[in-house]
Amino acid sequence: MLSGKVACGEYNIPVVDFKLLVNGTTDQRSQAIRDLGRACEDWGFFMVINHGVPEALKEAVMKAFSEVLSLPEEETAEYLEAASMDPIQIGTGYYSATDEAQHLRHYLKMFVHPEFHCPAKPERLRDIAAKFATQTRHLMQQLAMAISESLGLHDGRIPQALNLDSSIQMLAQNHYPEYTGTDGVATALPPHTDPGIFALIFQNGVDGLQVQHNGQWILATPVPGAFFVLAGDQLEIVTNERYRAVIHRAVIGHEQTRTSVISMLAPCPDAVIEPVQELVAGSRVRVGFRGIKFRDNIIAHQRSNRANGQTAKDVVRAQDGVTAHTEQCL
Repeated sequence: MLSGKVACGEYNIPVVDFKLLVNGTTDQRSQAIRDLGRACEDWGFFMVINHGVPEALKEAVMKAFSEVLSLPEEETAEYLEAASMDPIQIGTGYYSATDEAQHLRHYLKMFVHPEFHCPAKPERLRDIAAKFATQTRHLMQQLAMAISESLGLHDGRIPQALNLDSSIQMLAQNHYPEYTGTDGVATALPPHTDPGIFALIFQNGVDGLQVQHNGQWILATPVPGAFFVLAGDQLEIVTNERYRAVIHRAVIGHEQTRTSVISMLAPCPDAVIEPVQELVAGSRVRVGFRGIKFRDNIIAHQRSNRANGQTAKDVVRAQDGVTAHTEQCL
């Protein structure tokens, strides 16, 4: 059963032209950076076009991932028994603490940076996934640099604060079967924010991603060739809530199976994530989050999420607010 109103055509989802961000004229680039900043501030969500990742590569990685999920169970048994931080995971379902429900999906997850992990079959997957991981990681790193500029910082400040040189990257595929209930559509993945920095998403042509904006659920329909870009909790923390992690969910309908591929970027596990000094300078600025190593944040998040649905940012939120530090080492 799906709850909440859904708007399909009332809002224009922001679109960022990556080509203009990196190769535009001075005026074009300045406008693209402003567009990016507004998208992160108002939505925490946008589409990126002209990103340079070939459509053929996107199609190849989706097909190869689907083949992994179609392998006989005896060939994927080690991945089916994997824990949440094991390098390769295959599973079914998603438990939501907030509605005490099990939501159906079939998924593959694989960590690809700083160490690359990949199932043995199909053999061509390793090369395809490595290329896709490298290109999407570069794209997200470039977006992080542009986000720094949109905040009035030098382009390396946000990547430095998140230690992106040693970042964690994970590739995933979610496969949602068609809905067989009596209602029109149903929730396949419950409302949540992502615990990392960014997630890039593309899909098989079946819509189902909804994002929350101004209190409404917006059904996201991509422009051809675009990636959806979702801001995560760590971006909200490091910008001291200037930019917001987007609440989103996945829905499924009758006679439709939806498949999405995700490339996610997270900070270095040992990086202490906290609002950057330049954004909280001044005695009256409220610091919204306490600093904590990313690995400790995720451990605490995994425990609290299953118990009460807390997000990664909720775990480190400053309860009473604190004033800015005069010094900070990142």
